[in-house]
Amino acid sequence: MTTIASHTLTTPTAVSADEQRLLMSSYPTGVSVITAVDAYGMPHGMTCTSLSSVTLRPPTLLICLNAKSGTLAAIGDQGVFAVNLLHSGAQATAELFASRTPDRFRDVAWKPADRSGAPWLVDDALAVAECTVRRRLPVGDHDVVIGEVINLRYSEGTPLLYGMRRYSRFDAREAAGS
Repeated sequence: MTTIASHTLTTPTAVSADEQRLLMSSYPTGVSVITAVDAYGMPHGMTCTSLSSVTLRPPTLLICLNAKSGTLAAIGDQGVFAVNLLHSGAQATAELFASRTPDRFRDVAWKPADRSGAPWLVDDALAVAECTVRRRLPVGDHDVVIGEVINLRYSEGTPLLYGMRRYSRFDAREAAGS
């Protein structure tokens, strides 16, 4: 039997947004552009590194978007979205969709994805997952969106990564120790 010492719990001081940003910048991740079409047929998209696989059965992804995002509003309009996983040559697209540029789709090649109609970034996506919204949960200034994957498109290539506040590429040979 293990005895756990009694501790007095106090309410910790919350970390600042800058501290949280610093923490997460030290966690390299793949770069995606989340896309959707609003009720008027206008495409919306934003760069997102807050992406996670939830389960394989059914195949489900989780994204986190700012509650004030036009992309999130478009997802709410149609109930579908696409996750465009960017390849290592798509840094300019990642930066474009992270900017406040009003018509981001004017400068990239895209077409409606097969099943959802959400924009597929045809020249920049290493892979695209089309998703149907299954659940949406507001958390602070963001919404967690859980989507069931209804279609996938994948090609060979090297993914774009982001960490330590800069872009890089995954080198499979280096990771394998070659």
